[in-house]
This record gives sequence, structure tokens and C-alpha cells, in this order.
Amino acid sequence: MAIKDTPEEWTVTATTTPFTGNKTSVRTDEVVMPDGTTVTRDYQVHPGSVAVLALDDEGRVLVLRQYRHPVRQRLWEIPAGLLDIPGENPLHAAQRELYEEAHVKAENWRVLADVYTTPGGCDEAVRIFLARDLSEAEGERFEVSEEEADMELARVPRDELVRGVLAGELHNNCLVVGVLALTAAQAGAGLDALRPADAPWPARPFEA
Repeated sequence: MAIKDTPEEWTVTATTTPFTGNKTSVRTDEVVMPDGTTVTRDYQVHPGSVAVLALDDEGRVLVLRQYRHPVRQRLWEIPAGLLDIPGENPLHAAQRELYEEAHVKAENWRVLADVYTTPGGCDEAVRIFLARDLSEAEGERFEVSEEEADMELARVPRDELVRGVLAGELHNNCLVVGVLALTAAQAGAGLDALRPADAPWPARPFEA
């Protein structure tokens, strides 16, 4: 049997949206279970996100440190952001986030991993890209605000990030998945064997 996630949709008899926020909302579905009973499932509806593991020529990963209010911590993360436009090409969104958050551009892009961040309570899907052949972006730096206003930037060796993940010192899901996927890819078929940057993404279909 192939170990592969597959699409499936159980019958929903009623849906309401008790909360609508600026970027996300909360949906309540009445879902029919296999035994015929109906249960209530509340979950966050999310537009989706992209994240970028930017790897420089010295084997260092570009990371940033940012305050995250829900968990009351300042986390080390990789550049990431929302898919603000329905149907937006995720590569274009990732290139924008790398520019805005780090003022960096990359010539070589691959898909590193696709994940659902919290499938038991949120429909957020994230595509994590690997970006290589980095250089400083042209023009003025993007003006950041709110939590991003005091972000710290650093370039950290991959092995140090792996150590931090396994020691329980680093917790951001995109960073954790990204650095471990990078390590697995480097130990396996190599980075050029990763999926191309425009690989299909059924969770968030887009136009090439």
C-alpha cells in the first residue's frame, strides 16, 4: 500500500461562520460520521501561506527572530507570509516575502515541502520553498511595521538549526520542517532532485 495522503470529503449538513477576522475566519460544520451520527467541528479558515528556506553558498540558512503573541515567545523563523490573493502563484508570493522580510533575491528555487500546519483545527496549507544563489535585492528596503518592525536577521549554519530543533530550542513549524527536509534531501538524492518551483499544489491551486 502506498503511504500517501488522499482527498476525501465527508457529508456536511450545515455550515455557519461565527467569526470573521481580517485575514482568517472560524467555520462551524455539522459533519456526518461513518456510523451515521452528526458532530460539530469548529476550525479556522486560512488563505494559505508560503515560507522560504534561503540557503547561502556557505551552507547557512537565513532566519529572522520575531515576536509571536499567541505563544508569548520571540521565535526564530524562516521568511514566510500569507497568500493574500486567491489563486496567486505561490512562487511569486515567496519571492515577495524574501524581498520584503530580508531584502534578498534568489536565482534557484525548488519546492522543499508542502504541509498542513494544524489539520485538526485549521485548514492552513503552507508551501516551503528552497531558495539558493542568493544576492542582495535592488532598490530600497521594504518598510516593515507592527511585529516585523524589530525583527532580527541572521544567517545560521544548517547543523546548528538542526541541533536547536532536536534540543527543543526552536519551535516554528516552517523552520523545523524546512531544516529537517533540507537535511534529508542533502543526504538523499540531492537538492536538484527536489520538485520544481512550479510543481502542482492541490491544496492551493494556482495559475502558472
